[in-house]
Amino acid sequence: MRRLFLTLATAGMFALSPYTAPSHAFAQSTTEWPAKPVRIITPFPSGAGPEVIARVLAEKLSKLWSTQVIVENRPGGNGFIAITAFKQGDKNGYDLIQLDNVHLTAYPHVFKKLPYEPASDFELLLPLFKASFFFVVPTNSPYKSVGDLVADARAKPGKLNYGSWSIGNPVHIASQLFQSLTGTQMQHVVYKETSQLYSDVASQELAFALGTYGTTQALHKVGRLRYIAVVGAKRLDAFPDVPTVRESGGPAELEAIGWTALAAPRGIALGVTEKMRRDLGKVLAEPEMAQRYTTFGYEYFPASSEQFNAHMADESARFAGVIRKANITLD
Repeated sequence: MRRLFLTLATAGMFALSPYTAPSHAFAQSTTEWPAKPVRIITPFPSGAGPEVIARVLAEKLSKLWSTQVIVENRPGGNGFIAITAFKQGDKNGYDLIQLDNVHLTAYPHVFKKLPYEPASDFELLLPLFKASFFFVVPTNSPYKSVGDLVADARAKPGKLNYGSWSIGNPVHIASQLFQSLTGTQMQHVVYKETSQLYSDVASQELAFALGTYGTTQALHKVGRLRYIAVVGAKRLDAFPDVPTVRESGGPAELEAIGWTALAAPRGIALGVTEKMRRDLGKVLAEPEMAQRYTTFGYEYFPASSEQFNAHMADESARFAGVIRKANITLD
């Protein structure tokens, strides 16, 4: 059976490629940019894994560009607060934004109306990293495998619960697909923040949740959470003892991967965009970045513009189907 990927991306919205050369570029040349400080707006709170990566990038780009690169946190509101600030900011490349795949790919399918247009508001530069999800249970949970979880869910329709931090996020969508593939029904509990979500898993308020190492590592390190499977096609080098979903008795088709990308405003000079991508690529390939990724369980996500576009379009079609089948929608 063909594998179903759940890195979140949209199909129709990328008919106009985010790497396509802008048709109305500003006159600023590559040699003039950057002529002043650059701001990276992030929707993630201070200390969160993606935000830390943004700060490391800012430090390295500051040296490369010989100007200050600052990170501004605008968390909350499904990321819309950060995106609105970005849209109201500088249009010549001095305001950049870090985006989660959910902002680019899930929400256009989930929300009837968005305060942004992915294809026209963002010039995607490069993916920054990717992160695999784990099935996370309390340390003293009776579930030793995904197969155990499925068996109990089938025996108790609608009784088991799981959590996520919003409607339409990667964890929610992947959990919906998990239920569809296993013929089970479970209760979705929505949290305002990830820290409380995984604390409730640890205290057995929830049967399980999907989570990345970056969001669960604190409780995992102190022995309050346990990983019973990685939601991917193969085991991770950093967690060789954690089986895949298939190896753990779950549906082999299930995969869930998150990623973030850096974007500039649409329409800036092509030379400036190319410089951003070239310099960002240099920084992301540095050995120190690999070490930082390991800290949060992230992986380097090398991709050309063509590969990234194909990756998003392919996964978008699959993801849209899951959302339609689960009837996930928000005003």
